[in-house]
Amino acid sequence: MQITRSLSELDAFTSPSVITVGNFDGVHCGHRMVIASVLDRAHELNAKAVAVTFDPHPAHVLRTDSRLPLITPIDQKLELLAATGLDLTLVLPFTEDLRRWTARHFAQRVLHQALHAVEVHEGETFRFGHHAEADINGLAQLGEELGFAVRTYIPRINRGEPISSSRIRHLIAAGKLHEARALLGRSFAIRSTPASGRGYGTRYAVPTINLAPYPDLLPAHGVYITTLKIGVDHLFRGVTNVGNRPTFGTDSFAVETHLFNFEPIALDDTTPLELTFLHRLRAEQRFDSTEALRTQIGRDVQQAQRFFALADALHARL
Repeated sequence: MQITRSLSELDAFTSPSVITVGNFDGVHCGHRMVIASVLDRAHELNAKAVAVTFDPHPAHVLRTDSRLPLITPIDQKLELLAATGLDLTLVLPFTEDLRRWTARHFAQRVLHQALHAVEVHEGETFRFGHHAEADINGLAQLGEELGFAVRTYIPRINRGEPISSSRIRHLIAAGKLHEARALLGRSFAIRSTPASGRGYGTRYAVPTINLAPYPDLLPAHGVYITTLKIGVDHLFRGVTNVGNRPTFGTDSFAVETHLFNFEPIALDDTTPLELTFLHRLRAEQRFDSTEALRTQIGRDVQQAQRFFALADALHARL
């Protein structure tokens, strides 16, 4: 997938395109349903399949009083979009200037002039332009003027509710990983690097890795069954505590993973990590002693090992 980060880079782009515009946070099942239709229509029309998205997320510009935690920061989002088979993703810098563009200006400058749209595919709640001035009907009217058709999609429903990025954020923030996985179509994962130092675990002969401070979405405080990919070649199973480690007195937030199948590995503050959350074991709690904490960690490890053994057995049957 080609990634373009400015309209000027599209001066040589002459192909007709079938486009979908959105934030695509999470690149969830609803997003991929629309993208699949974009791919089909692009093939039928001998056009390019294109997504248009924004960086930073518009909410980070429009709501300066609080930062929206993202399911998928931009690099992760672009990898997931590339995996769908799109030909091109245009990443528009969401600046103060862009936020003031009218719907007409956006449609004419981006969809018509830069990308030569023949079709634009959007959900029925789509809005765009300064102060979200235009809805899907406004997009259709502009399409009639500028020469592109508009295809509208009703939300994909799961358990009686629409699949949406905001719903997925709420589920993950509540620690409801199974429900979130059904909407994402995959397990929730975050990418980071190691924090400086090895943390408390080394004192108890339990190999641990702490993640560097992470600014985006994390699940509710608690203990989770996880896998941790280190670099390119190393994948460890483990349990991860997300929280303030109250047993040690003063709250000190950390995302700390205890590794099962640990082996010595080169690690520094820049080593890429990908932590995948599979199942929530329990809420975080305070223990009266470090020995009591060690005992509970042992129980957590046993539960996680049973989880992985069952998963392996199910995989072997497939």
